[in-house]
Amino acid sequence: MRLLSCALLVCASSLAVVAADEFKPEPGFKLLFNGKNLDGWQTKGAKPEKLDGKDEAFGKRFVVQGGELVIDPAVKGDRYIETATPLTGDFTIRFDFKPDDKCNNDLLFMGTKFDINPTAKNLKIKVGEWNKMEIVAKGGNVAYSINGEAAGTKKTTAEKGPFIVRAEFGGIAIKNMRISDGK
Repeated sequence: MRLLSCALLVCASSLAVVAADEFKPEPGFKLLFNGKNLDGWQTKGAKPEKLDGKDEAFGKRFVVQGGELVIDPAVKGDRYIETATPLTGDFTIRFDFKPDDKCNNDLLFMGTKFDINPTAKNLKIKVGEWNKMEIVAKGGNVAYSINGEAAGTKKTTAEKGPFIVRAEFGGIAIKNMRISDGK
């Protein structure tokens, strides 16, 4: 009986740890990537494939593991996934990312493109460490910041469109991706 009680206590404790580790977005934000699968995402192309319930795309070029969206550099191919629902208006996207030293992957939306490239001199990206990205779309402009420092501003050329993650070169892990919910 005592052994059973100890076993139940250990199980309950480990469930509490898992629950405590689950990311909760700050007030006014909702998850864009849930960390469990690719619900709400699709492949980009002439015939997009919905990725709801799946944990990988393009032969594991994109893989969901341990709460992260991972672009595996061992799987070759210039591939894209995008939100199934277009973004429009003013909003903020935030996420954490950890690039490898060969990372050169892109974010695209509303006619803008941003390279996540640690070798770019104007970007202060830490290789192999978690970095914070914030993207603010407001009034026809998009401002990018990395680790709290301005990384670029671009004029949008479209009023709406999906948020696209492009796997081009090198590896990167992305987690805690969320978007302001407009409230």
